[in-house]
Amino acid sequence: MSDSDDTTPLPPDLRFLKFLVTTLAGVMILGLLTITVLLVTRLGAPVPLPELPESVILPEGATPVAVTFAQDWLVVVTEAGEILLYPRSGGAPVSRTPLP
Repeated sequence: MSDSDDTTPLPPDLRFLKFLVTTLAGVMILGLLTITVLLVTRLGAPVPLPELPESVILPEGATPVAVTFAQDWLVVVTEAGEILLYPRSGGAPVSRTPLP
């Protein structure tokens, strides 16, 4: 018995299926690499903070560290640990609450 007797050629349908599975594996690997590269490049960049509208009047010496635009309100957290609540139109703060 020789080695050539043990290896019979695959039927054409099975060869095509093997090609499809190999191609699918290659495409999945490329897609995973692409997603990984995109996540690393996009998440590594710093996110710019939103700009306060010109109509907002901050208390003297207050530096904003966080800004939230709600439906009817504008919330600003200052560096000194104070929450300032403004109407959507801006102006002076309606409420000043110290952070706990």
